Amino acid sequence: MKLYEALAADIEASIRTGVLHAGDRLASVRHTSQSRGVSASTVFQAYYLLEARGLIRARERSGYYVSAGVRQVPPELDLTSQPKDESIAVDVSEQVFEILESSMTRDVVPFGSAFPSPLLFPLGRLGQAMASSAQSLDPWSTVDDLSPGNEALRRQIALRYLADGMPVHTDEIVITNGALEALNLCLSAVTRPGDSVVVESPTFYAALQALERMGLQAIEVPTHPREGIDLAALEHAISRHKPKACWLMTTFQNPLGSSMPEAKKKALVELLARHQLPLIEDDVYAELYFGDKRPAPAKAFDTQGLVMHCSSFSKCLAPGYRIGWAAPGRFVKSVARQKLTTTLSASAPAQRAMALYLERGGFDKHLRKLRQTLAAQQATFAEAVGHHFPSGTRATRPAGGYFLWVELPEGIDALKVHRHALSLGISVAPGPIFSASRAFTNCLRLNYGHTWDARSEQALASLGRLVSSL
Repeated sequence: MKLYEALAADIEASIRTGVLHAGDRLASVRHTSQSRGVSASTVFQAYYLLEARGLIRARERSGYYVSAGVRQVPPELDLTSQPKDESIAVDVSEQVFEILESSMTRDVVPFGSAFPSPLLFPLGRLGQAMASSAQSLDPWSTVDDLSPGNEALRRQIALRYLADGMPVHTDEIVITNGALEALNLCLSAVTRPGDSVVVESPTFYAALQALERMGLQAIEVPTHPREGIDLAALEHAISRHKPKACWLMTTFQNPLGSSMPEAKKKALVELLARHQLPLIEDDVYAELYFGDKRPAPAKAFDTQGLVMHCSSFSKCLAPGYRIGWAAPGRFVKSVARQKLTTTLSASAPAQRAMALYLERGGFDKHLRKLRQTLAAQQATFAEAVGHHFPSGTRATRPAGGYFLWVELPEGIDALKVHRHALSLGISVAPGPIFSASRAFTNCLRLNYGHTWDARSEQALASLGRLVSSL
């Protein structure tokens, strides 16, 4: 994507999502040139492109203005959830498996998928790194790369932490088979059957499945669709229920897309430090931001080693390679031992290939292109939801990731929508699978991380008609 196209995509996203309204004046060419660090010619090209698309129009001696009649997204979902103040036994796996298994086929339009399109990633360059690393594989690496993992890869991950202002040592990082294993290892390290764990409401269904498998109770805490978990409600839950850990996504939460402001993340860490409560931080989407810089995780404010930061390359670089990691602070030895007693290590060739790819450079260039693509797809997808779904539909407006959380009008059953949509060859993720209490019965999580084409548009139009008919 050329510079003027990227600038045009950013402005178009602001128009589509309602940040800029019909009649608003765009910043002057001079101001935009200075603020974006591009030439005036680049700005003019971007404005000409937007004008050709009918999104803006020029007024003589006045500048450029947003055109009237540009369709916008549904009203923003802006209400904090209200789960019951109780510790709940979790029983969601059967429903989750039933829903996921029914939609795991290439023939289904993947609005319900948890993964972005594999076509968005540099699989060719990764394959070259894999071939090169496999040919030069030291036989002793099968021993050396056991938990905590390949040292070169841990060093590359530590360098990325350092670039974000977090001095995490290589010895504090444990390589895992994807982020989900990292999260499960961290959970196992700080809990025992019968304990309670704080989660957001709604929360990622895999967190609920982990609690269910380990015999743990869920404490669902009110969560805002834009700014994340309610800290006052969290402190109340800690005092009343005495949980042993929190499992939270502080940046681009799945399914809401919410992101806690940095000041709130700092306050969260301070709150947990007062209670000496570990935080298992699921941070797999943080590289998929649409703003100027990567949002700092809660880990950035941790001074006591209580934040167990988990991430992976699966959502931003290498799906299928199953390379994740944990930086579990004071619990690193326990997590490393958990890894040794379960799966020993991640694939030695895959670890070396990932290290080699990162050493060669190109990751950040790939990420810039990926973010631009996802931001543009979100704008197009949200506009289509606004056009095809019935009045009364509301949706989140994430600043990153690839999910929209859509609240349908009252009385519409998301599970019924899921069943009927499958018969049309469309998958969706219904709200109840994201809640231990089976709440959010009129909500859907929709994935915009796949190529928007005629098939996608027809499927979303069909889905809108289906919702309107129920």
